[in-house]
Amino acid sequence: MPVVVPGIAFSQTYPILPQPRTLTAGEGQFRLQAGTVLLATTASARTSAHLFNGLLEGKTGFQLRVQQAAPANAPVVLLEEEIVDGNPEAYTLQVTNEGIGIRGGSSGLFYGLQSLFQLVEMQGGEAVVPLVHIADAPAFGYRGIMLDVSRHFFSTDQIKKILDLMAQLKFNTMHWHLTDDQGWRLEIKKYPKLTEIGAWRDSTIIGQYYDFKPFIYDGEKHGGYYTQEEAREIVRYAADRHITVIPEIELPGHSSAVLAAYPEFGSFEVQDGTARGSIAAVNDKREPLNNEISRQVPGYWGVHYNIYGPTPAAFGFLEDVLAEVMDIFPSEYIHIGGDEVPKDHWETSAIAQKVIKKEKLADEHELQSYFIQQIEQFLNKNGRKIIGWDEILEGGLAPNATVMSWRGEKGGIAAAKMGHDVIMTPNSHLYFDHYQAEDKTTEPLAIGGFLPLEKVYSYSPIPDALNPEEATHVLGVQANLWTEYIDSNQKMEYFLFPRALALAEVAWKTREDKDYSYFVHERLPQQLRSLEERGVFFRIPEASVRISKDAATGAHRISIQPLVAGAKVYYTVDGHKADQTARLYTGPFLAPVPGAGQEPLVLRYITLTPGGRSSNEFQVPID
Repeated sequence: MPVVVPGIAFSQTYPILPQPRTLTAGEGQFRLQAGTVLLATTASARTSAHLFNGLLEGKTGFQLRVQQAAPANAPVVLLEEEIVDGNPEAYTLQVTNEGIGIRGGSSGLFYGLQSLFQLVEMQGGEAVVPLVHIADAPAFGYRGIMLDVSRHFFSTDQIKKILDLMAQLKFNTMHWHLTDDQGWRLEIKKYPKLTEIGAWRDSTIIGQYYDFKPFIYDGEKHGGYYTQEEAREIVRYAADRHITVIPEIELPGHSSAVLAAYPEFGSFEVQDGTARGSIAAVNDKREPLNNEISRQVPGYWGVHYNIYGPTPAAFGFLEDVLAEVMDIFPSEYIHIGGDEVPKDHWETSAIAQKVIKKEKLADEHELQSYFIQQIEQFLNKNGRKIIGWDEILEGGLAPNATVMSWRGEKGGIAAAKMGHDVIMTPNSHLYFDHYQAEDKTTEPLAIGGFLPLEKVYSYSPIPDALNPEEATHVLGVQANLWTEYIDSNQKMEYFLFPRALALAEVAWKTREDKDYSYFVHERLPQQLRSLEERGVFFRIPEASVRISKDAATGAHRISIQPLVAGAKVYYTVDGHKADQTARLYTGPFLAPVPGAGQEPLVLRYITLTPGGRSSNEFQVPID
C-alpha cells in the first residue's frame, strides 16, 4: 500500500487507478489556474501536454498555457523528459506549494500526466491538487485490450473513444482483430474484393447460437471496413497516447470472408469461379449443403471449416496482404491468429496431402506449423515478429513466435518453458464477452461464461508453475472483447467497463501489491462517476451490502454502499420489485424479523447513478 501521512484521508483524496507503486502524502494543496504554465520543452512532451489540457478542460473549464520557457517567479507544471530507473514507462510526480514536477521518459511523462489529471479535484469552483510525491512504474511491459471488429464493425470514432479510455488507464497495446469468418475490415489495395465482398454479410443470426433451430436471421446487411488512411489515423491517434496497435490477420483458419471473395486461395481446385471439394460445407453446423464452398460471408458464429490452402498462390496472397499491413502498422508484432483451425479440408484436399508428403510432415497439425513458419519467415525478413494464439504450439512452434495463451494458462506455461515470450489472456479470467452476473436473465445477451469484476481483479499474469527465469518470458496481460453478441457502442462499453478498470490494475501491479477491497470501495466509485461524466455506458455494479445479525432481537442490520460515487439506492425487503418507487436508502437499517417457520426475507435493490441511469435489480438473501 502507498505511504500515507497520518491525518490525511488517502482513500478519499487519491482515487488514482491503476494505483501507483508508492505515494507519500503531504499537507495542503496546489491550486491550478488558467494562467498556470505547463512547461514542455520536447515535441513528445508538448503532445502529451495538449492531450492533458483536453482532459483538464472537460473537468475544470480551462486549460493550462503550454510553453517552452518558464515565466519568472510563477509556479509551473514542469515536464522533464528523462528516463527514470532505466524504464521508459516509469515516472515521478511531485506536487508542492511551489509547483508540480513530472519526470520520466516520453511514456513516463504521459502516464504522470494521467495520474495528475486523476488528482485534480474541483472545490468551490477551484481546481486543486493535493501535495504528494509519487514514484511509479508498471509491473508488466505489455498491457492490452483486444477489440474484435470483424464480427461487428465499429466506427473510427468509437475506436478512438476506447483508445482515450485505455490511455487514461495506462494501457499500452490495442490488439485489433481485423479479419475473421464474418468479415474482412481492412482495405487492401491489391485485392479490392476483400472489402467489396468480404467486408459484408447479407444477414446475421438473432439470439444465442443455440436459441433457434434452424437459425433465424435478421435480414439486415451488416459490414464495413477501414480505409488504409483511416487505419493510419488510428495508428497515429493511438501512438500519441503511447498505445501500439497490433493488427491481426487470421490464418490459416477463420478465413471464410477471404475465401468468399477469393476461393482460389482455399484448399480445393476452383472450377468456374467455385471451389469444389470432397467435404460438405456447413451452413449452421447442423445442416450440410453440398460440396461447394460458399461464396457468401457467413452470418452465424462458431468454428468454420474454411481454411487457406498451403499453395504458392495462397502464400503469395498473404505476403501481398501483409506487405500492405506492415506499411500501415509500424508495430514490432503482427498477430497471425492460428486458432481454431479444423483440419477437415486439409484431410480431404489433394493439394494439402501433396504438401504433407513433399515436406515429409507427420500430419495436418505439422502442416499448420509449416504454414505458420512460412508466414513467420516472411515477417521476420521484414523485421517483424509474429504473435499467435496458443494453437500455434500444435505441430511445433515457429522459431521466433510469441504465444498468446487463451485456452487457460497451459499453452502459455508450455511456451515459456520452451523459452518463448508469452502474453497471458486466459478465457477463464480475461474474456470480456462473458456474462457479468450468474443470473444471465438479468444481463444483456453474451456468448456465455461468468466473469465478475472480482475474478478479473484476482488474476495474476505469472503462473505459479513457472520458475523465476521462465516467468521473465511473460510479457504481460490482455483482455479480449469478442463481438459476436456485441453490436452497439453502448454494449461494447457495458462489457468493457468496469472490468477494464480491474484489468488496468492487474497489468500495472504485482500480485502482492493488489487489494480488491481497497480497489472496489475506495477508488472504483469515483472512477465510475468520472466515466459517467465522460459519457461511458458502463455496467453499474452490485453495491457492497453488509448484513449482520443483532443477537438480542434477531433482527438483521443492513448497510448498502453503492459503487458509483454520488449514487442513490432504492430497496425493498418484502419480496417485491425494487425500482425508484421503492424506499430510498439513507443509512443502515434493521430488517423485519420473519415469524417462526417463515422463509428468510430477500433484499432487492437498484442503484441510480447521478446521471440518472438505473442498474439491474439485484437480490441478496437476508439470513
